[in-house]
Amino acid sequence: MPFIKTAGEALRTHICDFPGQFSLAPWRAIYCSPVNTRTARGSFHPFADFCPCPRPPRRQDRRKARKAEYIPPPFLVSEPLPSYTLFSTPFTVETSPHPAPPLQNWKVTLAYDGTEFRGWQVQPGERTVQGELQTALNRITGESPLPQGSGRTDAGVHALAQVASFALAAPIPAANLHRALNGKLPASIRILETLPVPASFHARHSTVAKTYEYRIFRGALCPPFLARYVYACRWPMDLAAMDSAASAFLGEHDFLSFAATDPDLAARTPVPDSPDYIPAKVAGTVRTLYSSVWTPQPSELGELLVYRVRGNGFLHHMVRNLVGAMIEVGRGKIAASQLPAILAARDRSAAGPTAPARGLFLHSVEYPAPLLP
Repeated sequence: MPFIKTAGEALRTHICDFPGQFSLAPWRAIYCSPVNTRTARGSFHPFADFCPCPRPPRRQDRRKARKAEYIPPPFLVSEPLPSYTLFSTPFTVETSPHPAPPLQNWKVTLAYDGTEFRGWQVQPGERTVQGELQTALNRITGESPLPQGSGRTDAGVHALAQVASFALAAPIPAANLHRALNGKLPASIRILETLPVPASFHARHSTVAKTYEYRIFRGALCPPFLARYVYACRWPMDLAAMDSAASAFLGEHDFLSFAATDPDLAARTPVPDSPDYIPAKVAGTVRTLYSSVWTPQPSELGELLVYRVRGNGFLHHMVRNLVGAMIEVGRGKIAASQLPAILAARDRSAAGPTAPARGLFLHSVEYPAPLLP
């Protein structure tokens, strides 16, 4: 387009010849105009203030002008976009015609050394087994489901076969998920089994029985290889009296005397809308123990005394408190005949001390057969 200046018409200095392109012809015309008083950068005409021609715009002014008058190519914008304000109708987002993929429920069995973890449940700023498993799932699939465990083991408690469940949208084979989890998890956590299960399965709510083990080392010197996994008791104990005490806990009882007084229980108690919620009638202190027995296990490193207990559920610190009371019986500090009275007292102060966490193992978890594939 030629540069034309007619009478009564403003000087056009910004012309766009084609959409998306700018013409430099007007700028050349201004610079090359015979009446222009600034014919070169740095030159000055004494009558510049009275010259009818405008001064050439500076470089930054030219960039602003080009940006303001830029016309997008027609193939990018087919029609003018509607202008919306804060109080106008917002844009509508069309939903995808393809439905979201269904979630697959998973059941994993894992073992872990609980020495380096602050228990199973996620805690802010703490390293936990549940948090490590959630992080590994996120690194593998990009999803962050919170794995629900069969029980919340305390800090320092180990597991031989803990069970967790979670749902994933990623279509990943069980063998690949099993291998990927063991590749992302730390060496102190190992996945033993990975199975797809029905959506109704829940690692904790579907439990029918759990088995715990507590291991005591009997000897003058505990080997360093066992120190993290046993409670070393050097004093002599009466095994027959401890067996008699273990039998006193069989059956259905109110184990409030052997439940820990948790100062942060309110902070850890799930709300009714959370997946960890259990109705009050189930969350009481009455539990049923199906088996409770002490078994000596000689080994090359020394004799181990293993307590195995199986029941439909356990309270916080319940197994460790039972072991502490039975150790007191074995040492002769209390009689086995006093345990029924301690159960009836429903008072934590009436029972014995709490055994250390390092000797406790979650041995196994049982579920009804129809729930599993």
